[in-house]
Amino acid sequence: MALDAERIVTNVLKVAALPAVAMKFSEAIKDPLTSNQDLENIVSEDSALAAKVLMIANSALFNFPSKIDTISKAITIIGHKQLSEIVLSCSIVAMFKDVPQDVINMELFWRHSIAVATTARILAASRREQNIEKYFTAGLLHDIGKLIIFIEAPKYAVEVINQCVEKKELMHKVEKEVLGFDHAKLGGLLLKKWKLPEGIVSSVYYHHMPSVSSGDIVGPSIIHIADIITHALQFGSSGENFVPIFNEKAWKSLDLDIEILGPVIEQLNVQYNEAVKYILG
Repeated sequence: MALDAERIVTNVLKVAALPAVAMKFSEAIKDPLTSNQDLENIVSEDSALAAKVLMIANSALFNFPSKIDTISKAITIIGHKQLSEIVLSCSIVAMFKDVPQDVINMELFWRHSIAVATTARILAASRREQNIEKYFTAGLLHDIGKLIIFIEAPKYAVEVINQCVEKKELMHKVEKEVLGFDHAKLGGLLLKKWKLPEGIVSSVYYHHMPSVSSGDIVGPSIIHIADIITHALQFGSSGENFVPIFNEKAWKSLDLDIEILGPVIEQLNVQYNEAVKYILG
């Protein structure tokens, strides 16, 4: 029997409201009168988050020549929008730390998600996209719908996993058969309810089928390609046993030369461990 995706997301929202610090930061940067001191005060409300922000600012992800030792300096150098994405990413990961380990290995899950996020960020930088951190956020959250299924419908999750093995089929396809929808749709619905930017929502919602996106295809295509690269290189595990099917239209939409994949993978190997360090501690 098919489940109701909207009802599942509504149930999740009762216990998983978007973290207060992330919400306050997001709202603050929309106000032109907000100062760096205001933003520093918000981040400093969460000491663990403040420490992560400084770690990120001093990591290979940004590769600044001198040490950044204050939140204020990090805000100035990284920028409001990019820092907002970082705050959001760290806050959401912390929310799902209690997912039952008997259903999925959460460290491997986040390692996969972090690798997709890092690859997406590198691909976006290769295209000279503005605010490449939003692609990192979309990559980090692309499989968040799986966590919702594991939490709200664990028996269905186990059935999906078993059928994937038996049929040798991709998870999102089996999910549609068993649940009536896939994790991409579920994740997109949650992020929309959280009022995240439309670009992030659509990137998550359409990452398995970017060519049918009703809006900009670039975001979903970047996450789609990043997901394929990450699965092929076996960074972590989201419970998926097979490499997703390559969407040629998605690759063409990025207007990137195939030769860029070598340097992308090289950068991924450099940046991945740094990203794991600050996301997972």
